[in-house]
Amino acid sequence: MATAEKKPERTRLIAGPGILLVWLYGVMVVGAVSRSVYQIATDFDRAPLAYTLSALAGVVYGFITYTLVRGGETARRAARVCCAAELAGVLIVGTWTLLEPSAFPDSTVWSDYGMGYVFIPVLLPLSALYWLRRARAA
Repeated sequence: MATAEKKPERTRLIAGPGILLVWLYGVMVVGAVSRSVYQIATDFDRAPLAYTLSALAGVVYGFITYTLVRGGETARRAARVCCAAELAGVLIVGTWTLLEPSAFPDSTVWSDYGMGYVFIPVLLPLSALYWLRRARAA
């Protein structure tokens, strides 16, 4: 008689402060996606780069939200990579909007390091990376 092997249980990533991260990322998904869909549908010719970057930010936020909810070591690693890419995007786009404002006739989620979103776009990946590092140690 063969014994069924029990699959290892996924490590929860949304315990404690992780719940707040999921909530904030969820809000950012709604904000970035709804803003970009509206802007792309109504005014895409005005600032295609800015609106496309906002849509990309929404997709990144959505994937990070999914990985945090899913849990497990693979999801944690994927979330870390995405959060690092998100942080790089915020820093690159934020610096670009300050150095060359004419490249962005309208703002993106990541413009001026997320100033239009109370700097949440720059603080969120930093917080998430810290949390994901602690979640691994636990």
